[in-house]
Amino acid sequence: MTRIDALRAVYDRLSDCAVVTIMGAVAAEVQSIGHRPNFFYLQHAMGLASSVGLGIALSKPSLPVVVFDGDGSLLMNLGGLSTLARYRPSNLLHVVFDNESLLSVGGFPTATGAGTRLGDMAAAAGVPRTARVTTIADFVSEFDAAQQARQLTTLVAKVEAIGPSAFVTDLGLLENRFQFQRYLHTR
Repeated sequence: MTRIDALRAVYDRLSDCAVVTIMGAVAAEVQSIGHRPNFFYLQHAMGLASSVGLGIALSKPSLPVVVFDGDGSLLMNLGGLSTLARYRPSNLLHVVFDNESLLSVGGFPTATGAGTRLGDMAAAAGVPRTARVTTIADFVSEFDAAQQARQLTTLVAKVEAIGPSAFVTDLGLLENRFQFQRYLHTR
């Protein structure tokens, strides 16, 4: 399964959600599918997508929040899992694309290729709902189930270590910030 195919498969489900992406390939691929004002591309802040998503989820409890994260990013901020579990926002879906690689910063391998299981780590931290998927059909099914459950969920999607030719977006950082801020003010 590729990350871009997984993103395309759930893109239509994101129109009524605040969406936060981690930097690099994830941000570039989401934007390549089609930018929306409710998308925030968290550039230059590796490891912090789940933390930003948590803040939004807590401040806007009626707004579904989807975080698109990566394995390398999550490994940089494992303490974020215990913080998510501590507050347990029912409106937060934390999707982790696990390609066993720091693809956006050189392609170096991550610990997930050596057996580290991020879903198990999330469950051990206290995240009440976790799932691991390897196919598009299972990804869509678990994504939908998580949205329906209204329970903090970490969904780990095993994906190939391939991505776009460039890891930048063509939307200015400040423009994205202000668009997203205006979107949040209307919710």
